[in-house]
Amino acid sequence: MATDYDAPRKTDDELSEDSIEELKSRRTDKQSAVVDEDETDAAEGFELPGADLSGEELLVRVLPAQADEFTCASCFLVRHRSQIAKEKDGLAYCKDCEG
Repeated sequence: MATDYDAPRKTDDELSEDSIEELKSRRTDKQSAVVDEDETDAAEGFELPGADLSGEELLVRVLPAQADEFTCASCFLVRHRSQIAKEKDGLAYCKDCEG
């Protein structure tokens, strides 16, 4: 709900003068926070242009581990040897995972 910060403010005396009936009617007059929107239909009817990739094949060339690389035993990312922070029980850990 938007607030008008330039509007004059009520004093404590003016606030106490509001009747309970007025306060109850203000509470029921406020907008509901519930959104009445069916989100499932919106996603089904939306299609990106050129998004049909059903006939596509991805060709990725996988390289074997290089001599200057290691796989972190914690995050399993392949890193350069300069990123080794510690080695424990024959396993290497990168600087990001040594914590």
